[in-house]
Amino acid sequence: MVIVTDAWHPQINGVVRSLDYTIAELQRRGLRVVVIHPGQFRTLPCPTYPEIRLSLTSSRRMRTLLAQAQADHIHIASEGPLGVLAAAACRKLQRGYSTSYHTRFPEYLAARAPVPLALSYALLRRFHNRAGACLVATPALQEELATRGFDTLRLWPRGVDAELFHPRQKSNIFKDLPRPIWLTVARVSVEKSLPDFLALDLPGSKVVVGDGPALASLQRRFPDAHFTGVKEGVELAQHYASADVFVFPSRTETFGLVLLEALASGLPVAAYPARGPLDLVSPGQTGALSESLQTAAMAALSMDPKACRAAALRYSWTACTDRFLDIAQDVENRKHVPYGCIANSD
Repeated sequence: MVIVTDAWHPQINGVVRSLDYTIAELQRRGLRVVVIHPGQFRTLPCPTYPEIRLSLTSSRRMRTLLAQAQADHIHIASEGPLGVLAAAACRKLQRGYSTSYHTRFPEYLAARAPVPLALSYALLRRFHNRAGACLVATPALQEELATRGFDTLRLWPRGVDAELFHPRQKSNIFKDLPRPIWLTVARVSVEKSLPDFLALDLPGSKVVVGDGPALASLQRRFPDAHFTGVKEGVELAQHYASADVFVFPSRTETFGLVLLEALASGLPVAAYPARGPLDLVSPGQTGALSESLQTAAMAALSMDPKACRAAALRYSWTACTDRFLDIAQDVENRKHVPYGCIANSD
């Protein structure tokens, strides 16, 4: 299996974490996974977002890397420079491949530059429709993209590490902060709409876990909020479990892995009724959705942590990887499969 991605370590985001979990599960099953990522090439900082590096390489080198990998299947996880080169290389090599739609790039781009959504979606549609399958996280997103002319869509849900993220005794992380603790975990950038959360008139304390290009400006603008920087692993899990409500102000998610992590930690969610929350949150049971984020936050405070945990347990990385392999095999069945590892993975 080859996975080509423009989003990779040291980036910390939902795409990278989803790939990490999927790769770990594939390897647990004995499959060889080769990742082609920006760390293998010279890079330039992305305009307006220097934390993201854009890879510089050639079509010839990409074809060589794919041919040398002798992969049963090639999955292209992003629409950046590496993704575009990999897709072209697959067509040159007459190889089937799949793609995935992780991020609402048209909306993200429109938040930073005057680029029409219609133009961005046209480019993405051309990219993904050439693949044997374009994997999307939710039925709602599948339906939305279908109305925009995407025609190779296949459902690929995400999972949650329920052993890491679970209700636990509240740690001393927030011992000096007035409660309730209103938590969000996000890349600190314009598309995450964090000011919508930070400007709320809520009792207790607002906490933001994450880093990004908007961090310094938000710290100056909202001096009463608490910015922890990036947290990972057990420390991140402790932040979830020690909070009282997870507030999710973004309207541009395709799924929202942090929503599942919060729910698995017994943390109710307050959010706008947008894609992501609409797919994962049961209003009145595991959280509250409203165009008034203030109203949603106060309503979520009374939700049952046990119901939140139970809802998250429906999602597992084992089931997600089963689905991923099924789609990969279906794509390869339309082509000659030269090495057979996927077919023998059971």
